[in-house]
Amino acid sequence: MARRFLPLLFLPVLILILVGRISHSDAKPPKPNILLIVADDLGYGDLGCYGCRDIRTPAADRLAKEGVRLTDFYASPVCTPTRASLITGRYPQYFGFDWVIGYREKDRGLPAEGNSLPALLKKEGYVTALIGKWHLGYKKEFAPNAHGFDEFFGFLGADLDYYSHKDALGDPGLYHNTKLVDEKGYLTDLITEHSLAFLKQTEEPFFLEVTYNAPHFPFQPPDKPNDVRNPRTHGPDIGTRDDYIKMVERMDQGIGKLLDALDDKGIAKQTLVIYFSDNGGDRLANNGPLFHGKYTLWEGGVRVPCVLRWPSVLPEKQDSAQQTIVMDLTASMLAAAGAQMPDDLDGVDIVPMLNGKENPKERSFFWRLPRPSDRFGQRAARKGKWKYVFDRETDMLFDLEKDISERHNLAYENPDRIKEIRAELADWESKLPRPKEP
Repeated sequence: MARRFLPLLFLPVLILILVGRISHSDAKPPKPNILLIVADDLGYGDLGCYGCRDIRTPAADRLAKEGVRLTDFYASPVCTPTRASLITGRYPQYFGFDWVIGYREKDRGLPAEGNSLPALLKKEGYVTALIGKWHLGYKKEFAPNAHGFDEFFGFLGADLDYYSHKDALGDPGLYHNTKLVDEKGYLTDLITEHSLAFLKQTEEPFFLEVTYNAPHFPFQPPDKPNDVRNPRTHGPDIGTRDDYIKMVERMDQGIGKLLDALDDKGIAKQTLVIYFSDNGGDRLANNGPLFHGKYTLWEGGVRVPCVLRWPSVLPEKQDSAQQTIVMDLTASMLAAAGAQMPDDLDGVDIVPMLNGKENPKERSFFWRLPRPSDRFGQRAARKGKWKYVFDRETDMLFDLEKDISERHNLAYENPDRIKEIRAELADWESKLPRPKEP
């Protein structure tokens, strides 16, 4: 008799096992940590994984080896607009940012309306931190903490002296949250050290945005603590390529320490890492095969290096020519976190296109860059393989698949294509506020 009922005794156990399996299979995966790293004025050709031969960048190269390298990734031509797009997921012109916030523009900034990237991630349980450059406003209502960052260490303006930590007006500019602080050390190293401290003491999930000032001017190499600049006499025209190389290599060493910290903590597989430059390279940079650089809408001003690593989600050792733009990073981070997507995002989640779950898509991107008496400004658009540039009253069209350096103007051979892209560009601009001339 006991044998007959023995299977029935194990029935509750069997049910529990089956329920456990069902629950486990239906359970949502844990939210990934997000480490976002932004370089400042880094050239398209200044990383080893993008063909650089005179700068050693093993950390960036490691990310490219272990993730996806984007060859057609775009930003704005200067700092503030790109950073506004990253925080909002929208074109920066909606917030009045065609150009940078100047040193004396203390009343100008990005309003905190509760839907910034860090604020949306906080709603999903993320601990948030910004370590480094902000450049989206000086007042408290514009500053990082107001936008949802739990922790902020860095500076609010365009740049600081790497040793004295004073801005171009000679004023101190290093902050911890909302208070000025005085810390000794090379600014790139301080950014790395505070980022490491956050990684070591913070529980998951976290969003850490590390915004290095390197290699933005002043071009001050590391390990020269007496190299303090007088802002009245030492501008962006002071410095050499050798100084620039040392600045990029010190930043890369810091990034390597951040990646090692993820390994040491055992969370590298659960962390989405993104690394890109906020705009094209400046005077000492190598923009590779691209024409021109920062401050322009030519490829050298807006096409920048970008690498993503997310083990088990993104493939390794892959290059992608999918057209992407900085607002896509915002959408992708929100999607990865399972956060609510604002209806007005201008970016899309690019992860499915990078891991093969969705087919590549033809994208259209737009830029405008006012100049005094806007007639002499620049406008540009990327539509699939085509790049349209309006510069000084001249229409130009380039096939970027065949002419990445924008040397062969095909406008006169493609009048219908010019007309089509100009109409899309005009429609985009018609929805924007009037440009604020720099």
